[in-house]
Amino acid sequence: MSSQDWFTKDFYATLGVSKDASPEDVKKAYRRLARDLHPDRNPGDASAERRFKDVGEAYGVLSDKEQRQQYDAIRAMGGGGPRFQAGAGGAGNGGFEDVFSSMFGGGGANRAGGQQYRAQGFEDVLSNMFGGGGFQRGPQKGSDVAAATEVSFRQAAFGDTITLRTSTGTVKTRLPAGVTDGQKIRIAGKGRQGTNGGPSGDLILTVRVGKHPVFTADGKNLRMNLPVSFDEAALGATVEVPTLDGDRVKVKVASGTNSGTTLRVKGRGIATKQGTGDLLVTVQVSVPNKLSRKAKEALQAFALADASYDPRASLYDDAAK
Repeated sequence: MSSQDWFTKDFYATLGVSKDASPEDVKKAYRRLARDLHPDRNPGDASAERRFKDVGEAYGVLSDKEQRQQYDAIRAMGGGGPRFQAGAGGAGNGGFEDVFSSMFGGGGANRAGGQQYRAQGFEDVLSNMFGGGGFQRGPQKGSDVAAATEVSFRQAAFGDTITLRTSTGTVKTRLPAGVTDGQKIRIAGKGRQGTNGGPSGDLILTVRVGKHPVFTADGKNLRMNLPVSFDEAALGATVEVPTLDGDRVKVKVASGTNSGTTLRVKGRGIATKQGTGDLLVTVQVSVPNKLSRKAKEALQAFALADASYDPRASLYDDAAK
C-alpha cells in the first residue's frame, strides 16, 4: 500500500474519469488538468495549486497497474465493498479475512493460532480506520506517496533538476541522465511523516517522457532517420547528421546504399553512469514529388542504361517458399 489515506481519496473523481477508464483515458485526463492547473498558469491561486498536487498524486497511482489494483481493493473496503461484522473469531462470514488475504498475498490468516495478519500494511489500514490508537507498536515509518511528472525528451536524455509540487509539499530532485518513459524513481524521505518518531516514507515518482521530432531512445543509444536523395544513395556521398547535443557530424553513405540501412556514429548517444551509447542513423531514400523535364529525361536514360537490373529478382521466389 502506498498511502494510508486511500480510503478517503477518490482519485477517479480527481481526474474526472470513470473507474473502468483505460490507461490512455487516465493519461489524457491528467495531461489536460495538469496543463490547466499548473502554477505557472495560475500564479497565486492556492486552490489551483492544491488541485494540481491532487491531480499529480491521483495520476501517480492510477497510471501504475499494480498500485491501481491495490487502490481499488482498499477503496472497495472503505465504501461500496465488503462490510465487516464482528462475530465468532472476530470476522463475520470470512469477508474481512478474504479481502485482506487477497490484498496481501493470500497468507494473511493463520487459523491454527487465531486471526494473525502478517502483512505490514494491515496495521496501517486498521490504524487509519479506527483512529490509530490500538495498533501502534513503537516508531512507524510514514507511508509512501505516489506522484508523476512529464519531462521533455532532452531533459530525460541529459538529466535535469526539477521541482515537484506533491501532496506532502514541494520537492526538488535531480533526474538521472537517460531516464526512460514510465521509469519509477524512489526519492527517500519525501513521503508522509512517520509516527512515534519513525522515519518519513518515500516519494515514488513516475516519469513520463515526451517525444522528440527527430530522435528516439533505444537504451543508451539514440535512433534517427536520415533522408538522402536518390543520387546520394546510388553514387555515395558524405552528409551531415544532427546530434542531440546541437552540433552536426559527417556520415559517409556508401554507393548503392538502400533504404533501411543503419549507420552507426560512435559515442553520440546518451551519456549515462553505465557508459555512453551511439547514434544509430537509418537511411531513408527520398524521392522528389515533382521532376523537371530534364530530370525526367535523365532518369529515363538511366533506366534504359540499367535495364538489366531487377530490384525484385528474388522477391517472387522468396514469396513462394
